[in-house]
Amino acid sequence: MKLRSIFAGIAAAFLLLAPVIGQAAEWSPKGSIVLQVGFGAGGSTDIMGRLVAARVEKETGWNMVVENKPGGGGVAMFSGLMRQKPDGLKLGLGVNVPILLNLALRGDKLPFKIDSFDYIGTILRGENAMVAKADAPFNNFKEFIAYAKKQGGVAVGFDAKPQQMIMAAVTKQSKAKFKMVTHKSGAEQIQSLLGGHVAVGCLAGAHIKYIESGDLKMIAVFNKSRHSYAPDTKTIIESGYPYYLDPYYYIAAPKGLPADVQATLAKAFDSAIHSDEVKKVLYNTLKAQPNNLGPEGTKKMLDDGVKDIKVLIDAGK
Repeated sequence: MKLRSIFAGIAAAFLLLAPVIGQAAEWSPKGSIVLQVGFGAGGSTDIMGRLVAARVEKETGWNMVVENKPGGGGVAMFSGLMRQKPDGLKLGLGVNVPILLNLALRGDKLPFKIDSFDYIGTILRGENAMVAKADAPFNNFKEFIAYAKKQGGVAVGFDAKPQQMIMAAVTKQSKAKFKMVTHKSGAEQIQSLLGGHVAVGCLAGAHIKYIESGDLKMIAVFNKSRHSYAPDTKTIIESGYPYYLDPYYYIAAPKGLPADVQATLAKAFDSAIHSDEVKKVLYNTLKAQPNNLGPEGTKKMLDDGVKDIKVLIDAGK
C-alpha cells in the first residue's frame, strides 16, 4: 500500500508539472513583435514582410507590427537592429545581395558582420534569368556568347547592379562585348526586348508569363541552381562561368537570441511561409515559390555569399 501511495503521489506531481513543462517548451512573446523591413513601403520586400507577418499573427495570435526602415539596401535597418535587445521582439527583414555587396566592398566601415545576428530563416529566393525574344537566333548561353562575338557586341538589358556585375565577369572571361542598357524595372526591360531594342534582358520574375505565352524564351539561369518553372534551362555555371546571383529575402534577430525563442520564431515563420495563403500571393505577385533555409541554412547562405560575392567582384575588374 505504501509503495502504491508513493507512485500515486509521483503521478499526481507529474500531472501538476505537465502544463508548466509544456509552457517552458515553447516561448511566447511578452508584447508585440516588430518586424522591421529594410526598404520603403510598397516594394516587393515590404509586401512580402506584411504578408508573412499577417499570417504569423493569424496562426499564433501574436501581435505583429511591421515598420519600414529604408536606407542603404537594408544597411540602415540592420545597423539599428544589432543594437536591440535579443528578446525575440525585434526582427529584421532584408535582402542578402545588397548586404553582401556592402560587406565585401566596405565591410570595415559597417557596424555589423554576418555574425552580428541570429537567423530565423528565409522567405524565398529571387530567381534571376537571361531572357530573349522567342525568335532570337540563339537558344542557350553558349550560343548567345557565340552570337555576341559574331556580331561584335550586343545590347543587354538590366535593372540591378548585381546583374551588371555578372555580365562584367562574363565579358572578361568570354571576351565577348556587351552594351549594358540600364532600365528602371523588369517591365521596362520586357518592352525593350519585345521592341527589339536589346538582344537579351536580365530579369527576376516579370518574364515568366511571357515565357508561358511563348513571346520570350529562357537563355540561362543566373542562380546557383535551375528554376522550377524552367528545369531544362542551364545555369551559367553549367555553361562554364563560375558565377551566380542568389537573392534571398531573410529574417534576422539581434545576436544572443535564446535557443527556445529562436526555435519558436523559426517554427512560426516557417508555418506561415508555407501556408497556402502566402504561397498563392507570392506566386501571383512575384511569380515565386517559398524557399525557407531555416536558421542554420540562412547563416550558411550568408557566410558562403560573402566569399562568393568577392569572387564575382574580382572577376569583373
